[in-house]
Amino acid sequence: MRLKINKDGKQTVYTMINSWSDVTLDKWVKLISKKEKTKTEETLETISVLSDIPKKIIKELSINDVAAIMKKLALLQESANNKLKKIITLDGVEYGFHPNLEEITLGEYADIETYMKDGIENNLHKLMSVLYRPITEKHGNNYSIEAYGISDTRIRAEKFKKMKAENVNSSLVFFWNFVKELSIILPQYLMEQSKMILNKIQENNLQRNGVGLV
Repeated sequence: MRLKINKDGKQTVYTMINSWSDVTLDKWVKLISKKEKTKTEETLETISVLSDIPKKIIKELSINDVAAIMKKLALLQESANNKLKKIITLDGVEYGFHPNLEEITLGEYADIETYMKDGIENNLHKLMSVLYRPITEKHGNNYSIEAYGISDTRIRAEKFKKMKAENVNSSLVFFWNFVKELSIILPQYLMEQSKMILNKIQENNLQRNGVGLV
């Protein structure tokens, strides 16, 4: 999406995301950062992350222009596809969401707990590398994924920073619901962390703390 901004009698064209599917995991993490910010700082960060407008220029925009941009971003997020996408493609490789979470191993779950404890917002790409793994065999809608620990998880996790934010959202919701339904008992701290992330997803990430999307 193109944005035309007039400054000092000169018009400059900038670009903004066309749809929420353009938002990667890496960008999304910046939007849900725990760091305490004022409403103005959050708005500045949001526009900066989701467009190529320099922060200096954003600060010089009128309140009405800022409100108009934020409204467009809010509409894009509302139209995001929140259905779990079981198969995704990154760098030409197909990855499948864990086909049977009831068969998740203790080792996989232990790593998930560790990522949550160390700060889930900074470890989302690692968590996704556990839930999504290379597809080894596929027939119709059925598929098998690589056994956990065979390939280098660290390298795979870096690739997942390019994963679409809407797919991250839907997979997290699906996973937390699975944990809740099976009554898997997590340490209290980890349960609080998972609830916090799920609440952020359900309450609209860009509207947290009264950012002011209109």
